[in-house]
Amino acid sequence: MPGTLSVERMCRAADVSRAGFYGWLEPCMRSAEEMPLRAAIQQVVLEHRRRYGYRRVARELRRRGMIVNHKRVARLMREDHLLAVQAKAFVATTDSDRPLQIYLNLAARLQVTAINQLWVADITYIRLASEFVYLAVVLDAFSRKVVGWALDRTLAASLTVSALEQAIAQRQPPPGLVHHSDRGLQYGSREYVELLQRHHIDPSMSRAGNPYDNAFCESFLRTLKREEIDAGTYRDLEDLRVHLEEFLERYYNRCRLHSALGYKPPEEFEQTVTAQDHNHACTAASLSFFRHGEAIHPMLAAHAGSRRQRPLPALIGTDESPAGYSLAGCAPAEPASASPASHRIDQDPVHGITKNSKP
Repeated sequence: MPGTLSVERMCRAADVSRAGFYGWLEPCMRSAEEMPLRAAIQQVVLEHRRRYGYRRVARELRRRGMIVNHKRVARLMREDHLLAVQAKAFVATTDSDRPLQIYLNLAARLQVTAINQLWVADITYIRLASEFVYLAVVLDAFSRKVVGWALDRTLAASLTVSALEQAIAQRQPPPGLVHHSDRGLQYGSREYVELLQRHHIDPSMSRAGNPYDNAFCESFLRTLKREEIDAGTYRDLEDLRVHLEEFLERYYNRCRLHSALGYKPPEEFEQTVTAQDHNHACTAASLSFFRHGEAIHPMLAAHAGSRRQRPLPALIGTDESPAGYSLAGCAPAEPASASPASHRIDQDPVHGITKNSKP
């Protein structure tokens, strides 16, 4: 009679193991328990237009008060076909083969501690149905916030100038801000450099053919392409401009969780830092003279009387030599050009001091 037999006796009568019976029963029970979690995951994914991977979805669920493991979220997203859109291959677009002035890479030595200490800038192309258009962006390296951007059909210097003017008008940076970019023609143009100088902003440039020196901007452009450009279709330039404004101003800056910021949006991160320390936003960035492991030059130690000379590390290249700086302190002198076309870098092998001399 129904209800008179135990699970053990029914399993024995059906010639199945108890473990097999519970293994058959568990998926049904687990599926019912996971329905609220699946609904919450689907809601987060749809709100962010499938831009979030499982880690950010898990973080967003925790911000909403749910206790969930990221591995469980990944499994459910995989089962429900809710994984994020994958990125396309990177394409290099920078042309640095020109006789314009090249500036010292200051960003590699900065230890950024507040906003408006280091800005990073870059350009990318966007393919529409019938044309290519170009986007220039300026980011604050401390909070990863987009502080300026411009969209146009041309790669002329006016594109980058418009993005920088928007950033300056929005942030009103104090003197001493460092602006870092690659060696593109637009960032070395006379109009762009003069705009930097008028607002007492120090220019900084990456090494030749090294996109890792501008990793903040490269990472942001990769996120932009993956989460917005590759996931949408646009009628024309104006339609793209509307969508970019929505993504940059109202989504990326205000809503999107950033892993480097403790999974906070850029604007929320800036407000949190300002609330914790009102004087934090006014502090100056520190400048390290040598790279890690080069604070005491091996040849300097040997000159001081060391019996066993250690092997020399990789020396700083021409574009990485600290031209215009002294060992007396970390305060920079007037930013000098590191252009290989007009100067030669001489290095004292004992003291590690560099100086410019004309050929």
